[in-house]
Amino acid sequence: MIRNIIFDWSGTLVDDLPAVWRATNFALGQAGVPELSLEQFRAQFSLPFRQFYDRLMPHVPLPQLEQWFHHRFRQVQDSVTELPHARAFLEFCRARQVRSFVLSTVKAEYFHTQAGRSGFEGFFEKPYLEIWDKRDKIRELLAAHNLATGETLFIGDMQHDIETARHGGILSCAVLTGYNGAAQLRASQPDLIVEHLGELRQLLERHDMALPGAGPRVARRDDRRPVVTVGALIFNARGEVLMIRTHKWSNLWGIPGGKVKYGESSVEALRREIQEETALDVDDIRFVLAQDCISSPEFYRDEHFVLLNYTCRCPDGAPVTLNEEAVEFRWVSPAAAGGLPLNAPTRILLEAVAGAPAGPGAAGAAP
Repeated sequence: MIRNIIFDWSGTLVDDLPAVWRATNFALGQAGVPELSLEQFRAQFSLPFRQFYDRLMPHVPLPQLEQWFHHRFRQVQDSVTELPHARAFLEFCRARQVRSFVLSTVKAEYFHTQAGRSGFEGFFEKPYLEIWDKRDKIRELLAAHNLATGETLFIGDMQHDIETARHGGILSCAVLTGYNGAAQLRASQPDLIVEHLGELRQLLERHDMALPGAGPRVARRDDRRPVVTVGALIFNARGEVLMIRTHKWSNLWGIPGGKVKYGESSVEALRREIQEETALDVDDIRFVLAQDCISSPEFYRDEHFVLLNYTCRCPDGAPVTLNEEAVEFRWVSPAAAGGLPLNAPTRILLEAVAGAPAGPGAAGAAP
């Protein structure tokens, strides 16, 4: 049973990634080094961040880099916001009397500003801040508060967080809301990966505060069953298709969709999922193909999906409003979509639609 939780701060409870990226680019510019795109930054940033600086700007003394970074960060810190599900999860921990701590590299000045603004500061027994290498502090934290290793969970968004948990002999949970992507986090082999803290809360409630999957690992459990999902290639009046990019598919581009609920037809599920994820109402729904997607390395956790794939259309000029699952969207021609870094099932769907005799919507009636 989980009785104690140690939280990372940045990318786990608050979204400071845009601000840190901008401040880092300012330092790079001052050092005469080319700036990084957000995706390049996420791919290269690592902790302890002294190593990150040494890779990109070895010719600049660390105090100078820190001065540049903090000068710019203080200007953009107002953009830092609490992450979705963070407040509800902290309240959940308080209601369950879970002892909560913060172990973070964040500067104390920034933590108190951000925690004060969000009201998060009162949820923690003690914050451990400005810790450059969390592995150097984890055992001290556990001993100081007499935390049993088997009852303690570290939640973070970076490989360094998972390494820290392993160094302390405690359980680890990686979240996809921050700096490292799914592939990076999978490589660090946490006890659990979740899309966000809302998913973790549901799992802890379902398993009576035990961490699912912790303990001896089992490659396949007899009680697991494939998950049926629906997804669609959505066309607009210009013949463009809607592509969305999500963290849970390793930041690859794909299509909107989700799980079919019990008692719900596949078409009903498709309409609901598209509405929830994009705010679009669709019609002219046509079935294209079914796919097995078994233990895809592109997905953030081990799953067996049965994918029911469709095409459909949306009204001309209908605005797209993404929910928290997606990072961004694009309307592109089918040919241009094929040039994006796509997840494998979406590429298969695009190829199937391109090969249909009469174009989109000709592959069959909706089941």
